[in-house]
Parts: sequence; structure tokens; C-alpha cells
Amino acid sequence: MQAAPETAPQETAAGAVSVASRLAFGADAPGPQSYSPVSDRMQEQEDKPRALVVDDAPDVTEMMAILLQYAGYEVVMVFSGPQALEAARDARFDVLVSDIGMPGMNGYELAESLRRLPGYEEMPMIAVTGFTMYEDRERALRSGFNAFLTKPINPRDLIDLVERLRR
Repeated sequence: MQAAPETAPQETAAGAVSVASRLAFGADAPGPQSYSPVSDRMQEQEDKPRALVVDDAPDVTEMMAILLQYAGYEVVMVFSGPQALEAARDARFDVLVSDIGMPGMNGYELAESLRRLPGYEEMPMIAVTGFTMYEDRERALRSGFNAFLTKPINPRDLIDLVERLRR
């Protein structure tokens, strides 16, 4: 399998970061990437709710980021649990959408760790995973997730769930 050419994040004159496309595999996964459109209305962008999207599959991460961005969120994409913790320590997020089955730190461990961070005790967290057994759902909820979606996800279901949990 050949990876598509990487497109580096480009900072615009107004300071927004735009990521056109990025595929990375294994240890070469990039660090946290902001996903936000270039906009002349920076004030409007600053007022947007912030979402943290975590998945070790870059194409899935980017797809979920695009969905949330079109729903009005400023999105930061990361590709591992440790990167998500670092991003959460550096910035405040309004919602987390995370894979469960990731190497190193899985989604369950990430949720437990995030719940211990100040300001993240009540943040809505959604597990998005290919794990489909009933015990997977129960374990996700016990570890701190508020909801559980199985892959492949219906885009409308993800957006509706995010909005419902944020009320």
C-alpha cells in the first residue's frame, strides 16, 4: 500500500491552520494537527466549540474531523492516546471522539486519564470503535466515555450524538 503524499499544515496570514491531507503510519504518525478552514472571520472561529479527535488510523481521524468541522467545531486531530493527553493538557476541549483499539495507550486508558485531568471530569466523550461486543460498550462506559458508536459510523449519528451530549 502506498501512502498519499503528505501535505504539511500551512499557517494562514490570519493564523488559522489548514490541513489538506495527511496519511501517516506507525511511529511516523504526526503530532496534533488543528483542522480548521481558512476563514476571514477569525472571531467567529474563536467562538466555536473545540473537539479533540483521536484515532490511530489517519484517514478515519481526518474523516471525523471533517464531519465535526462542518458541524461548526474547531477540531484538533491526534493519532494516539499520549498525543491526546498532551493536547488536553495544552488546550481546553468541549468534546472528545476517540477510537478504543489503539496501540500503546488504548481508548479505555485514555478516557480514565482524561477524567483525572482538571476540567475534564464532565467533558462529553464518545468512543468510536470496531469493537462490537456488549462488554466493550460496558467497559467504555465504565472507563469514562459517555457514549459508544461502532464503526463504520453514520455521520449524522455522530453529529447528533455530539450535540445531544453537549446540551
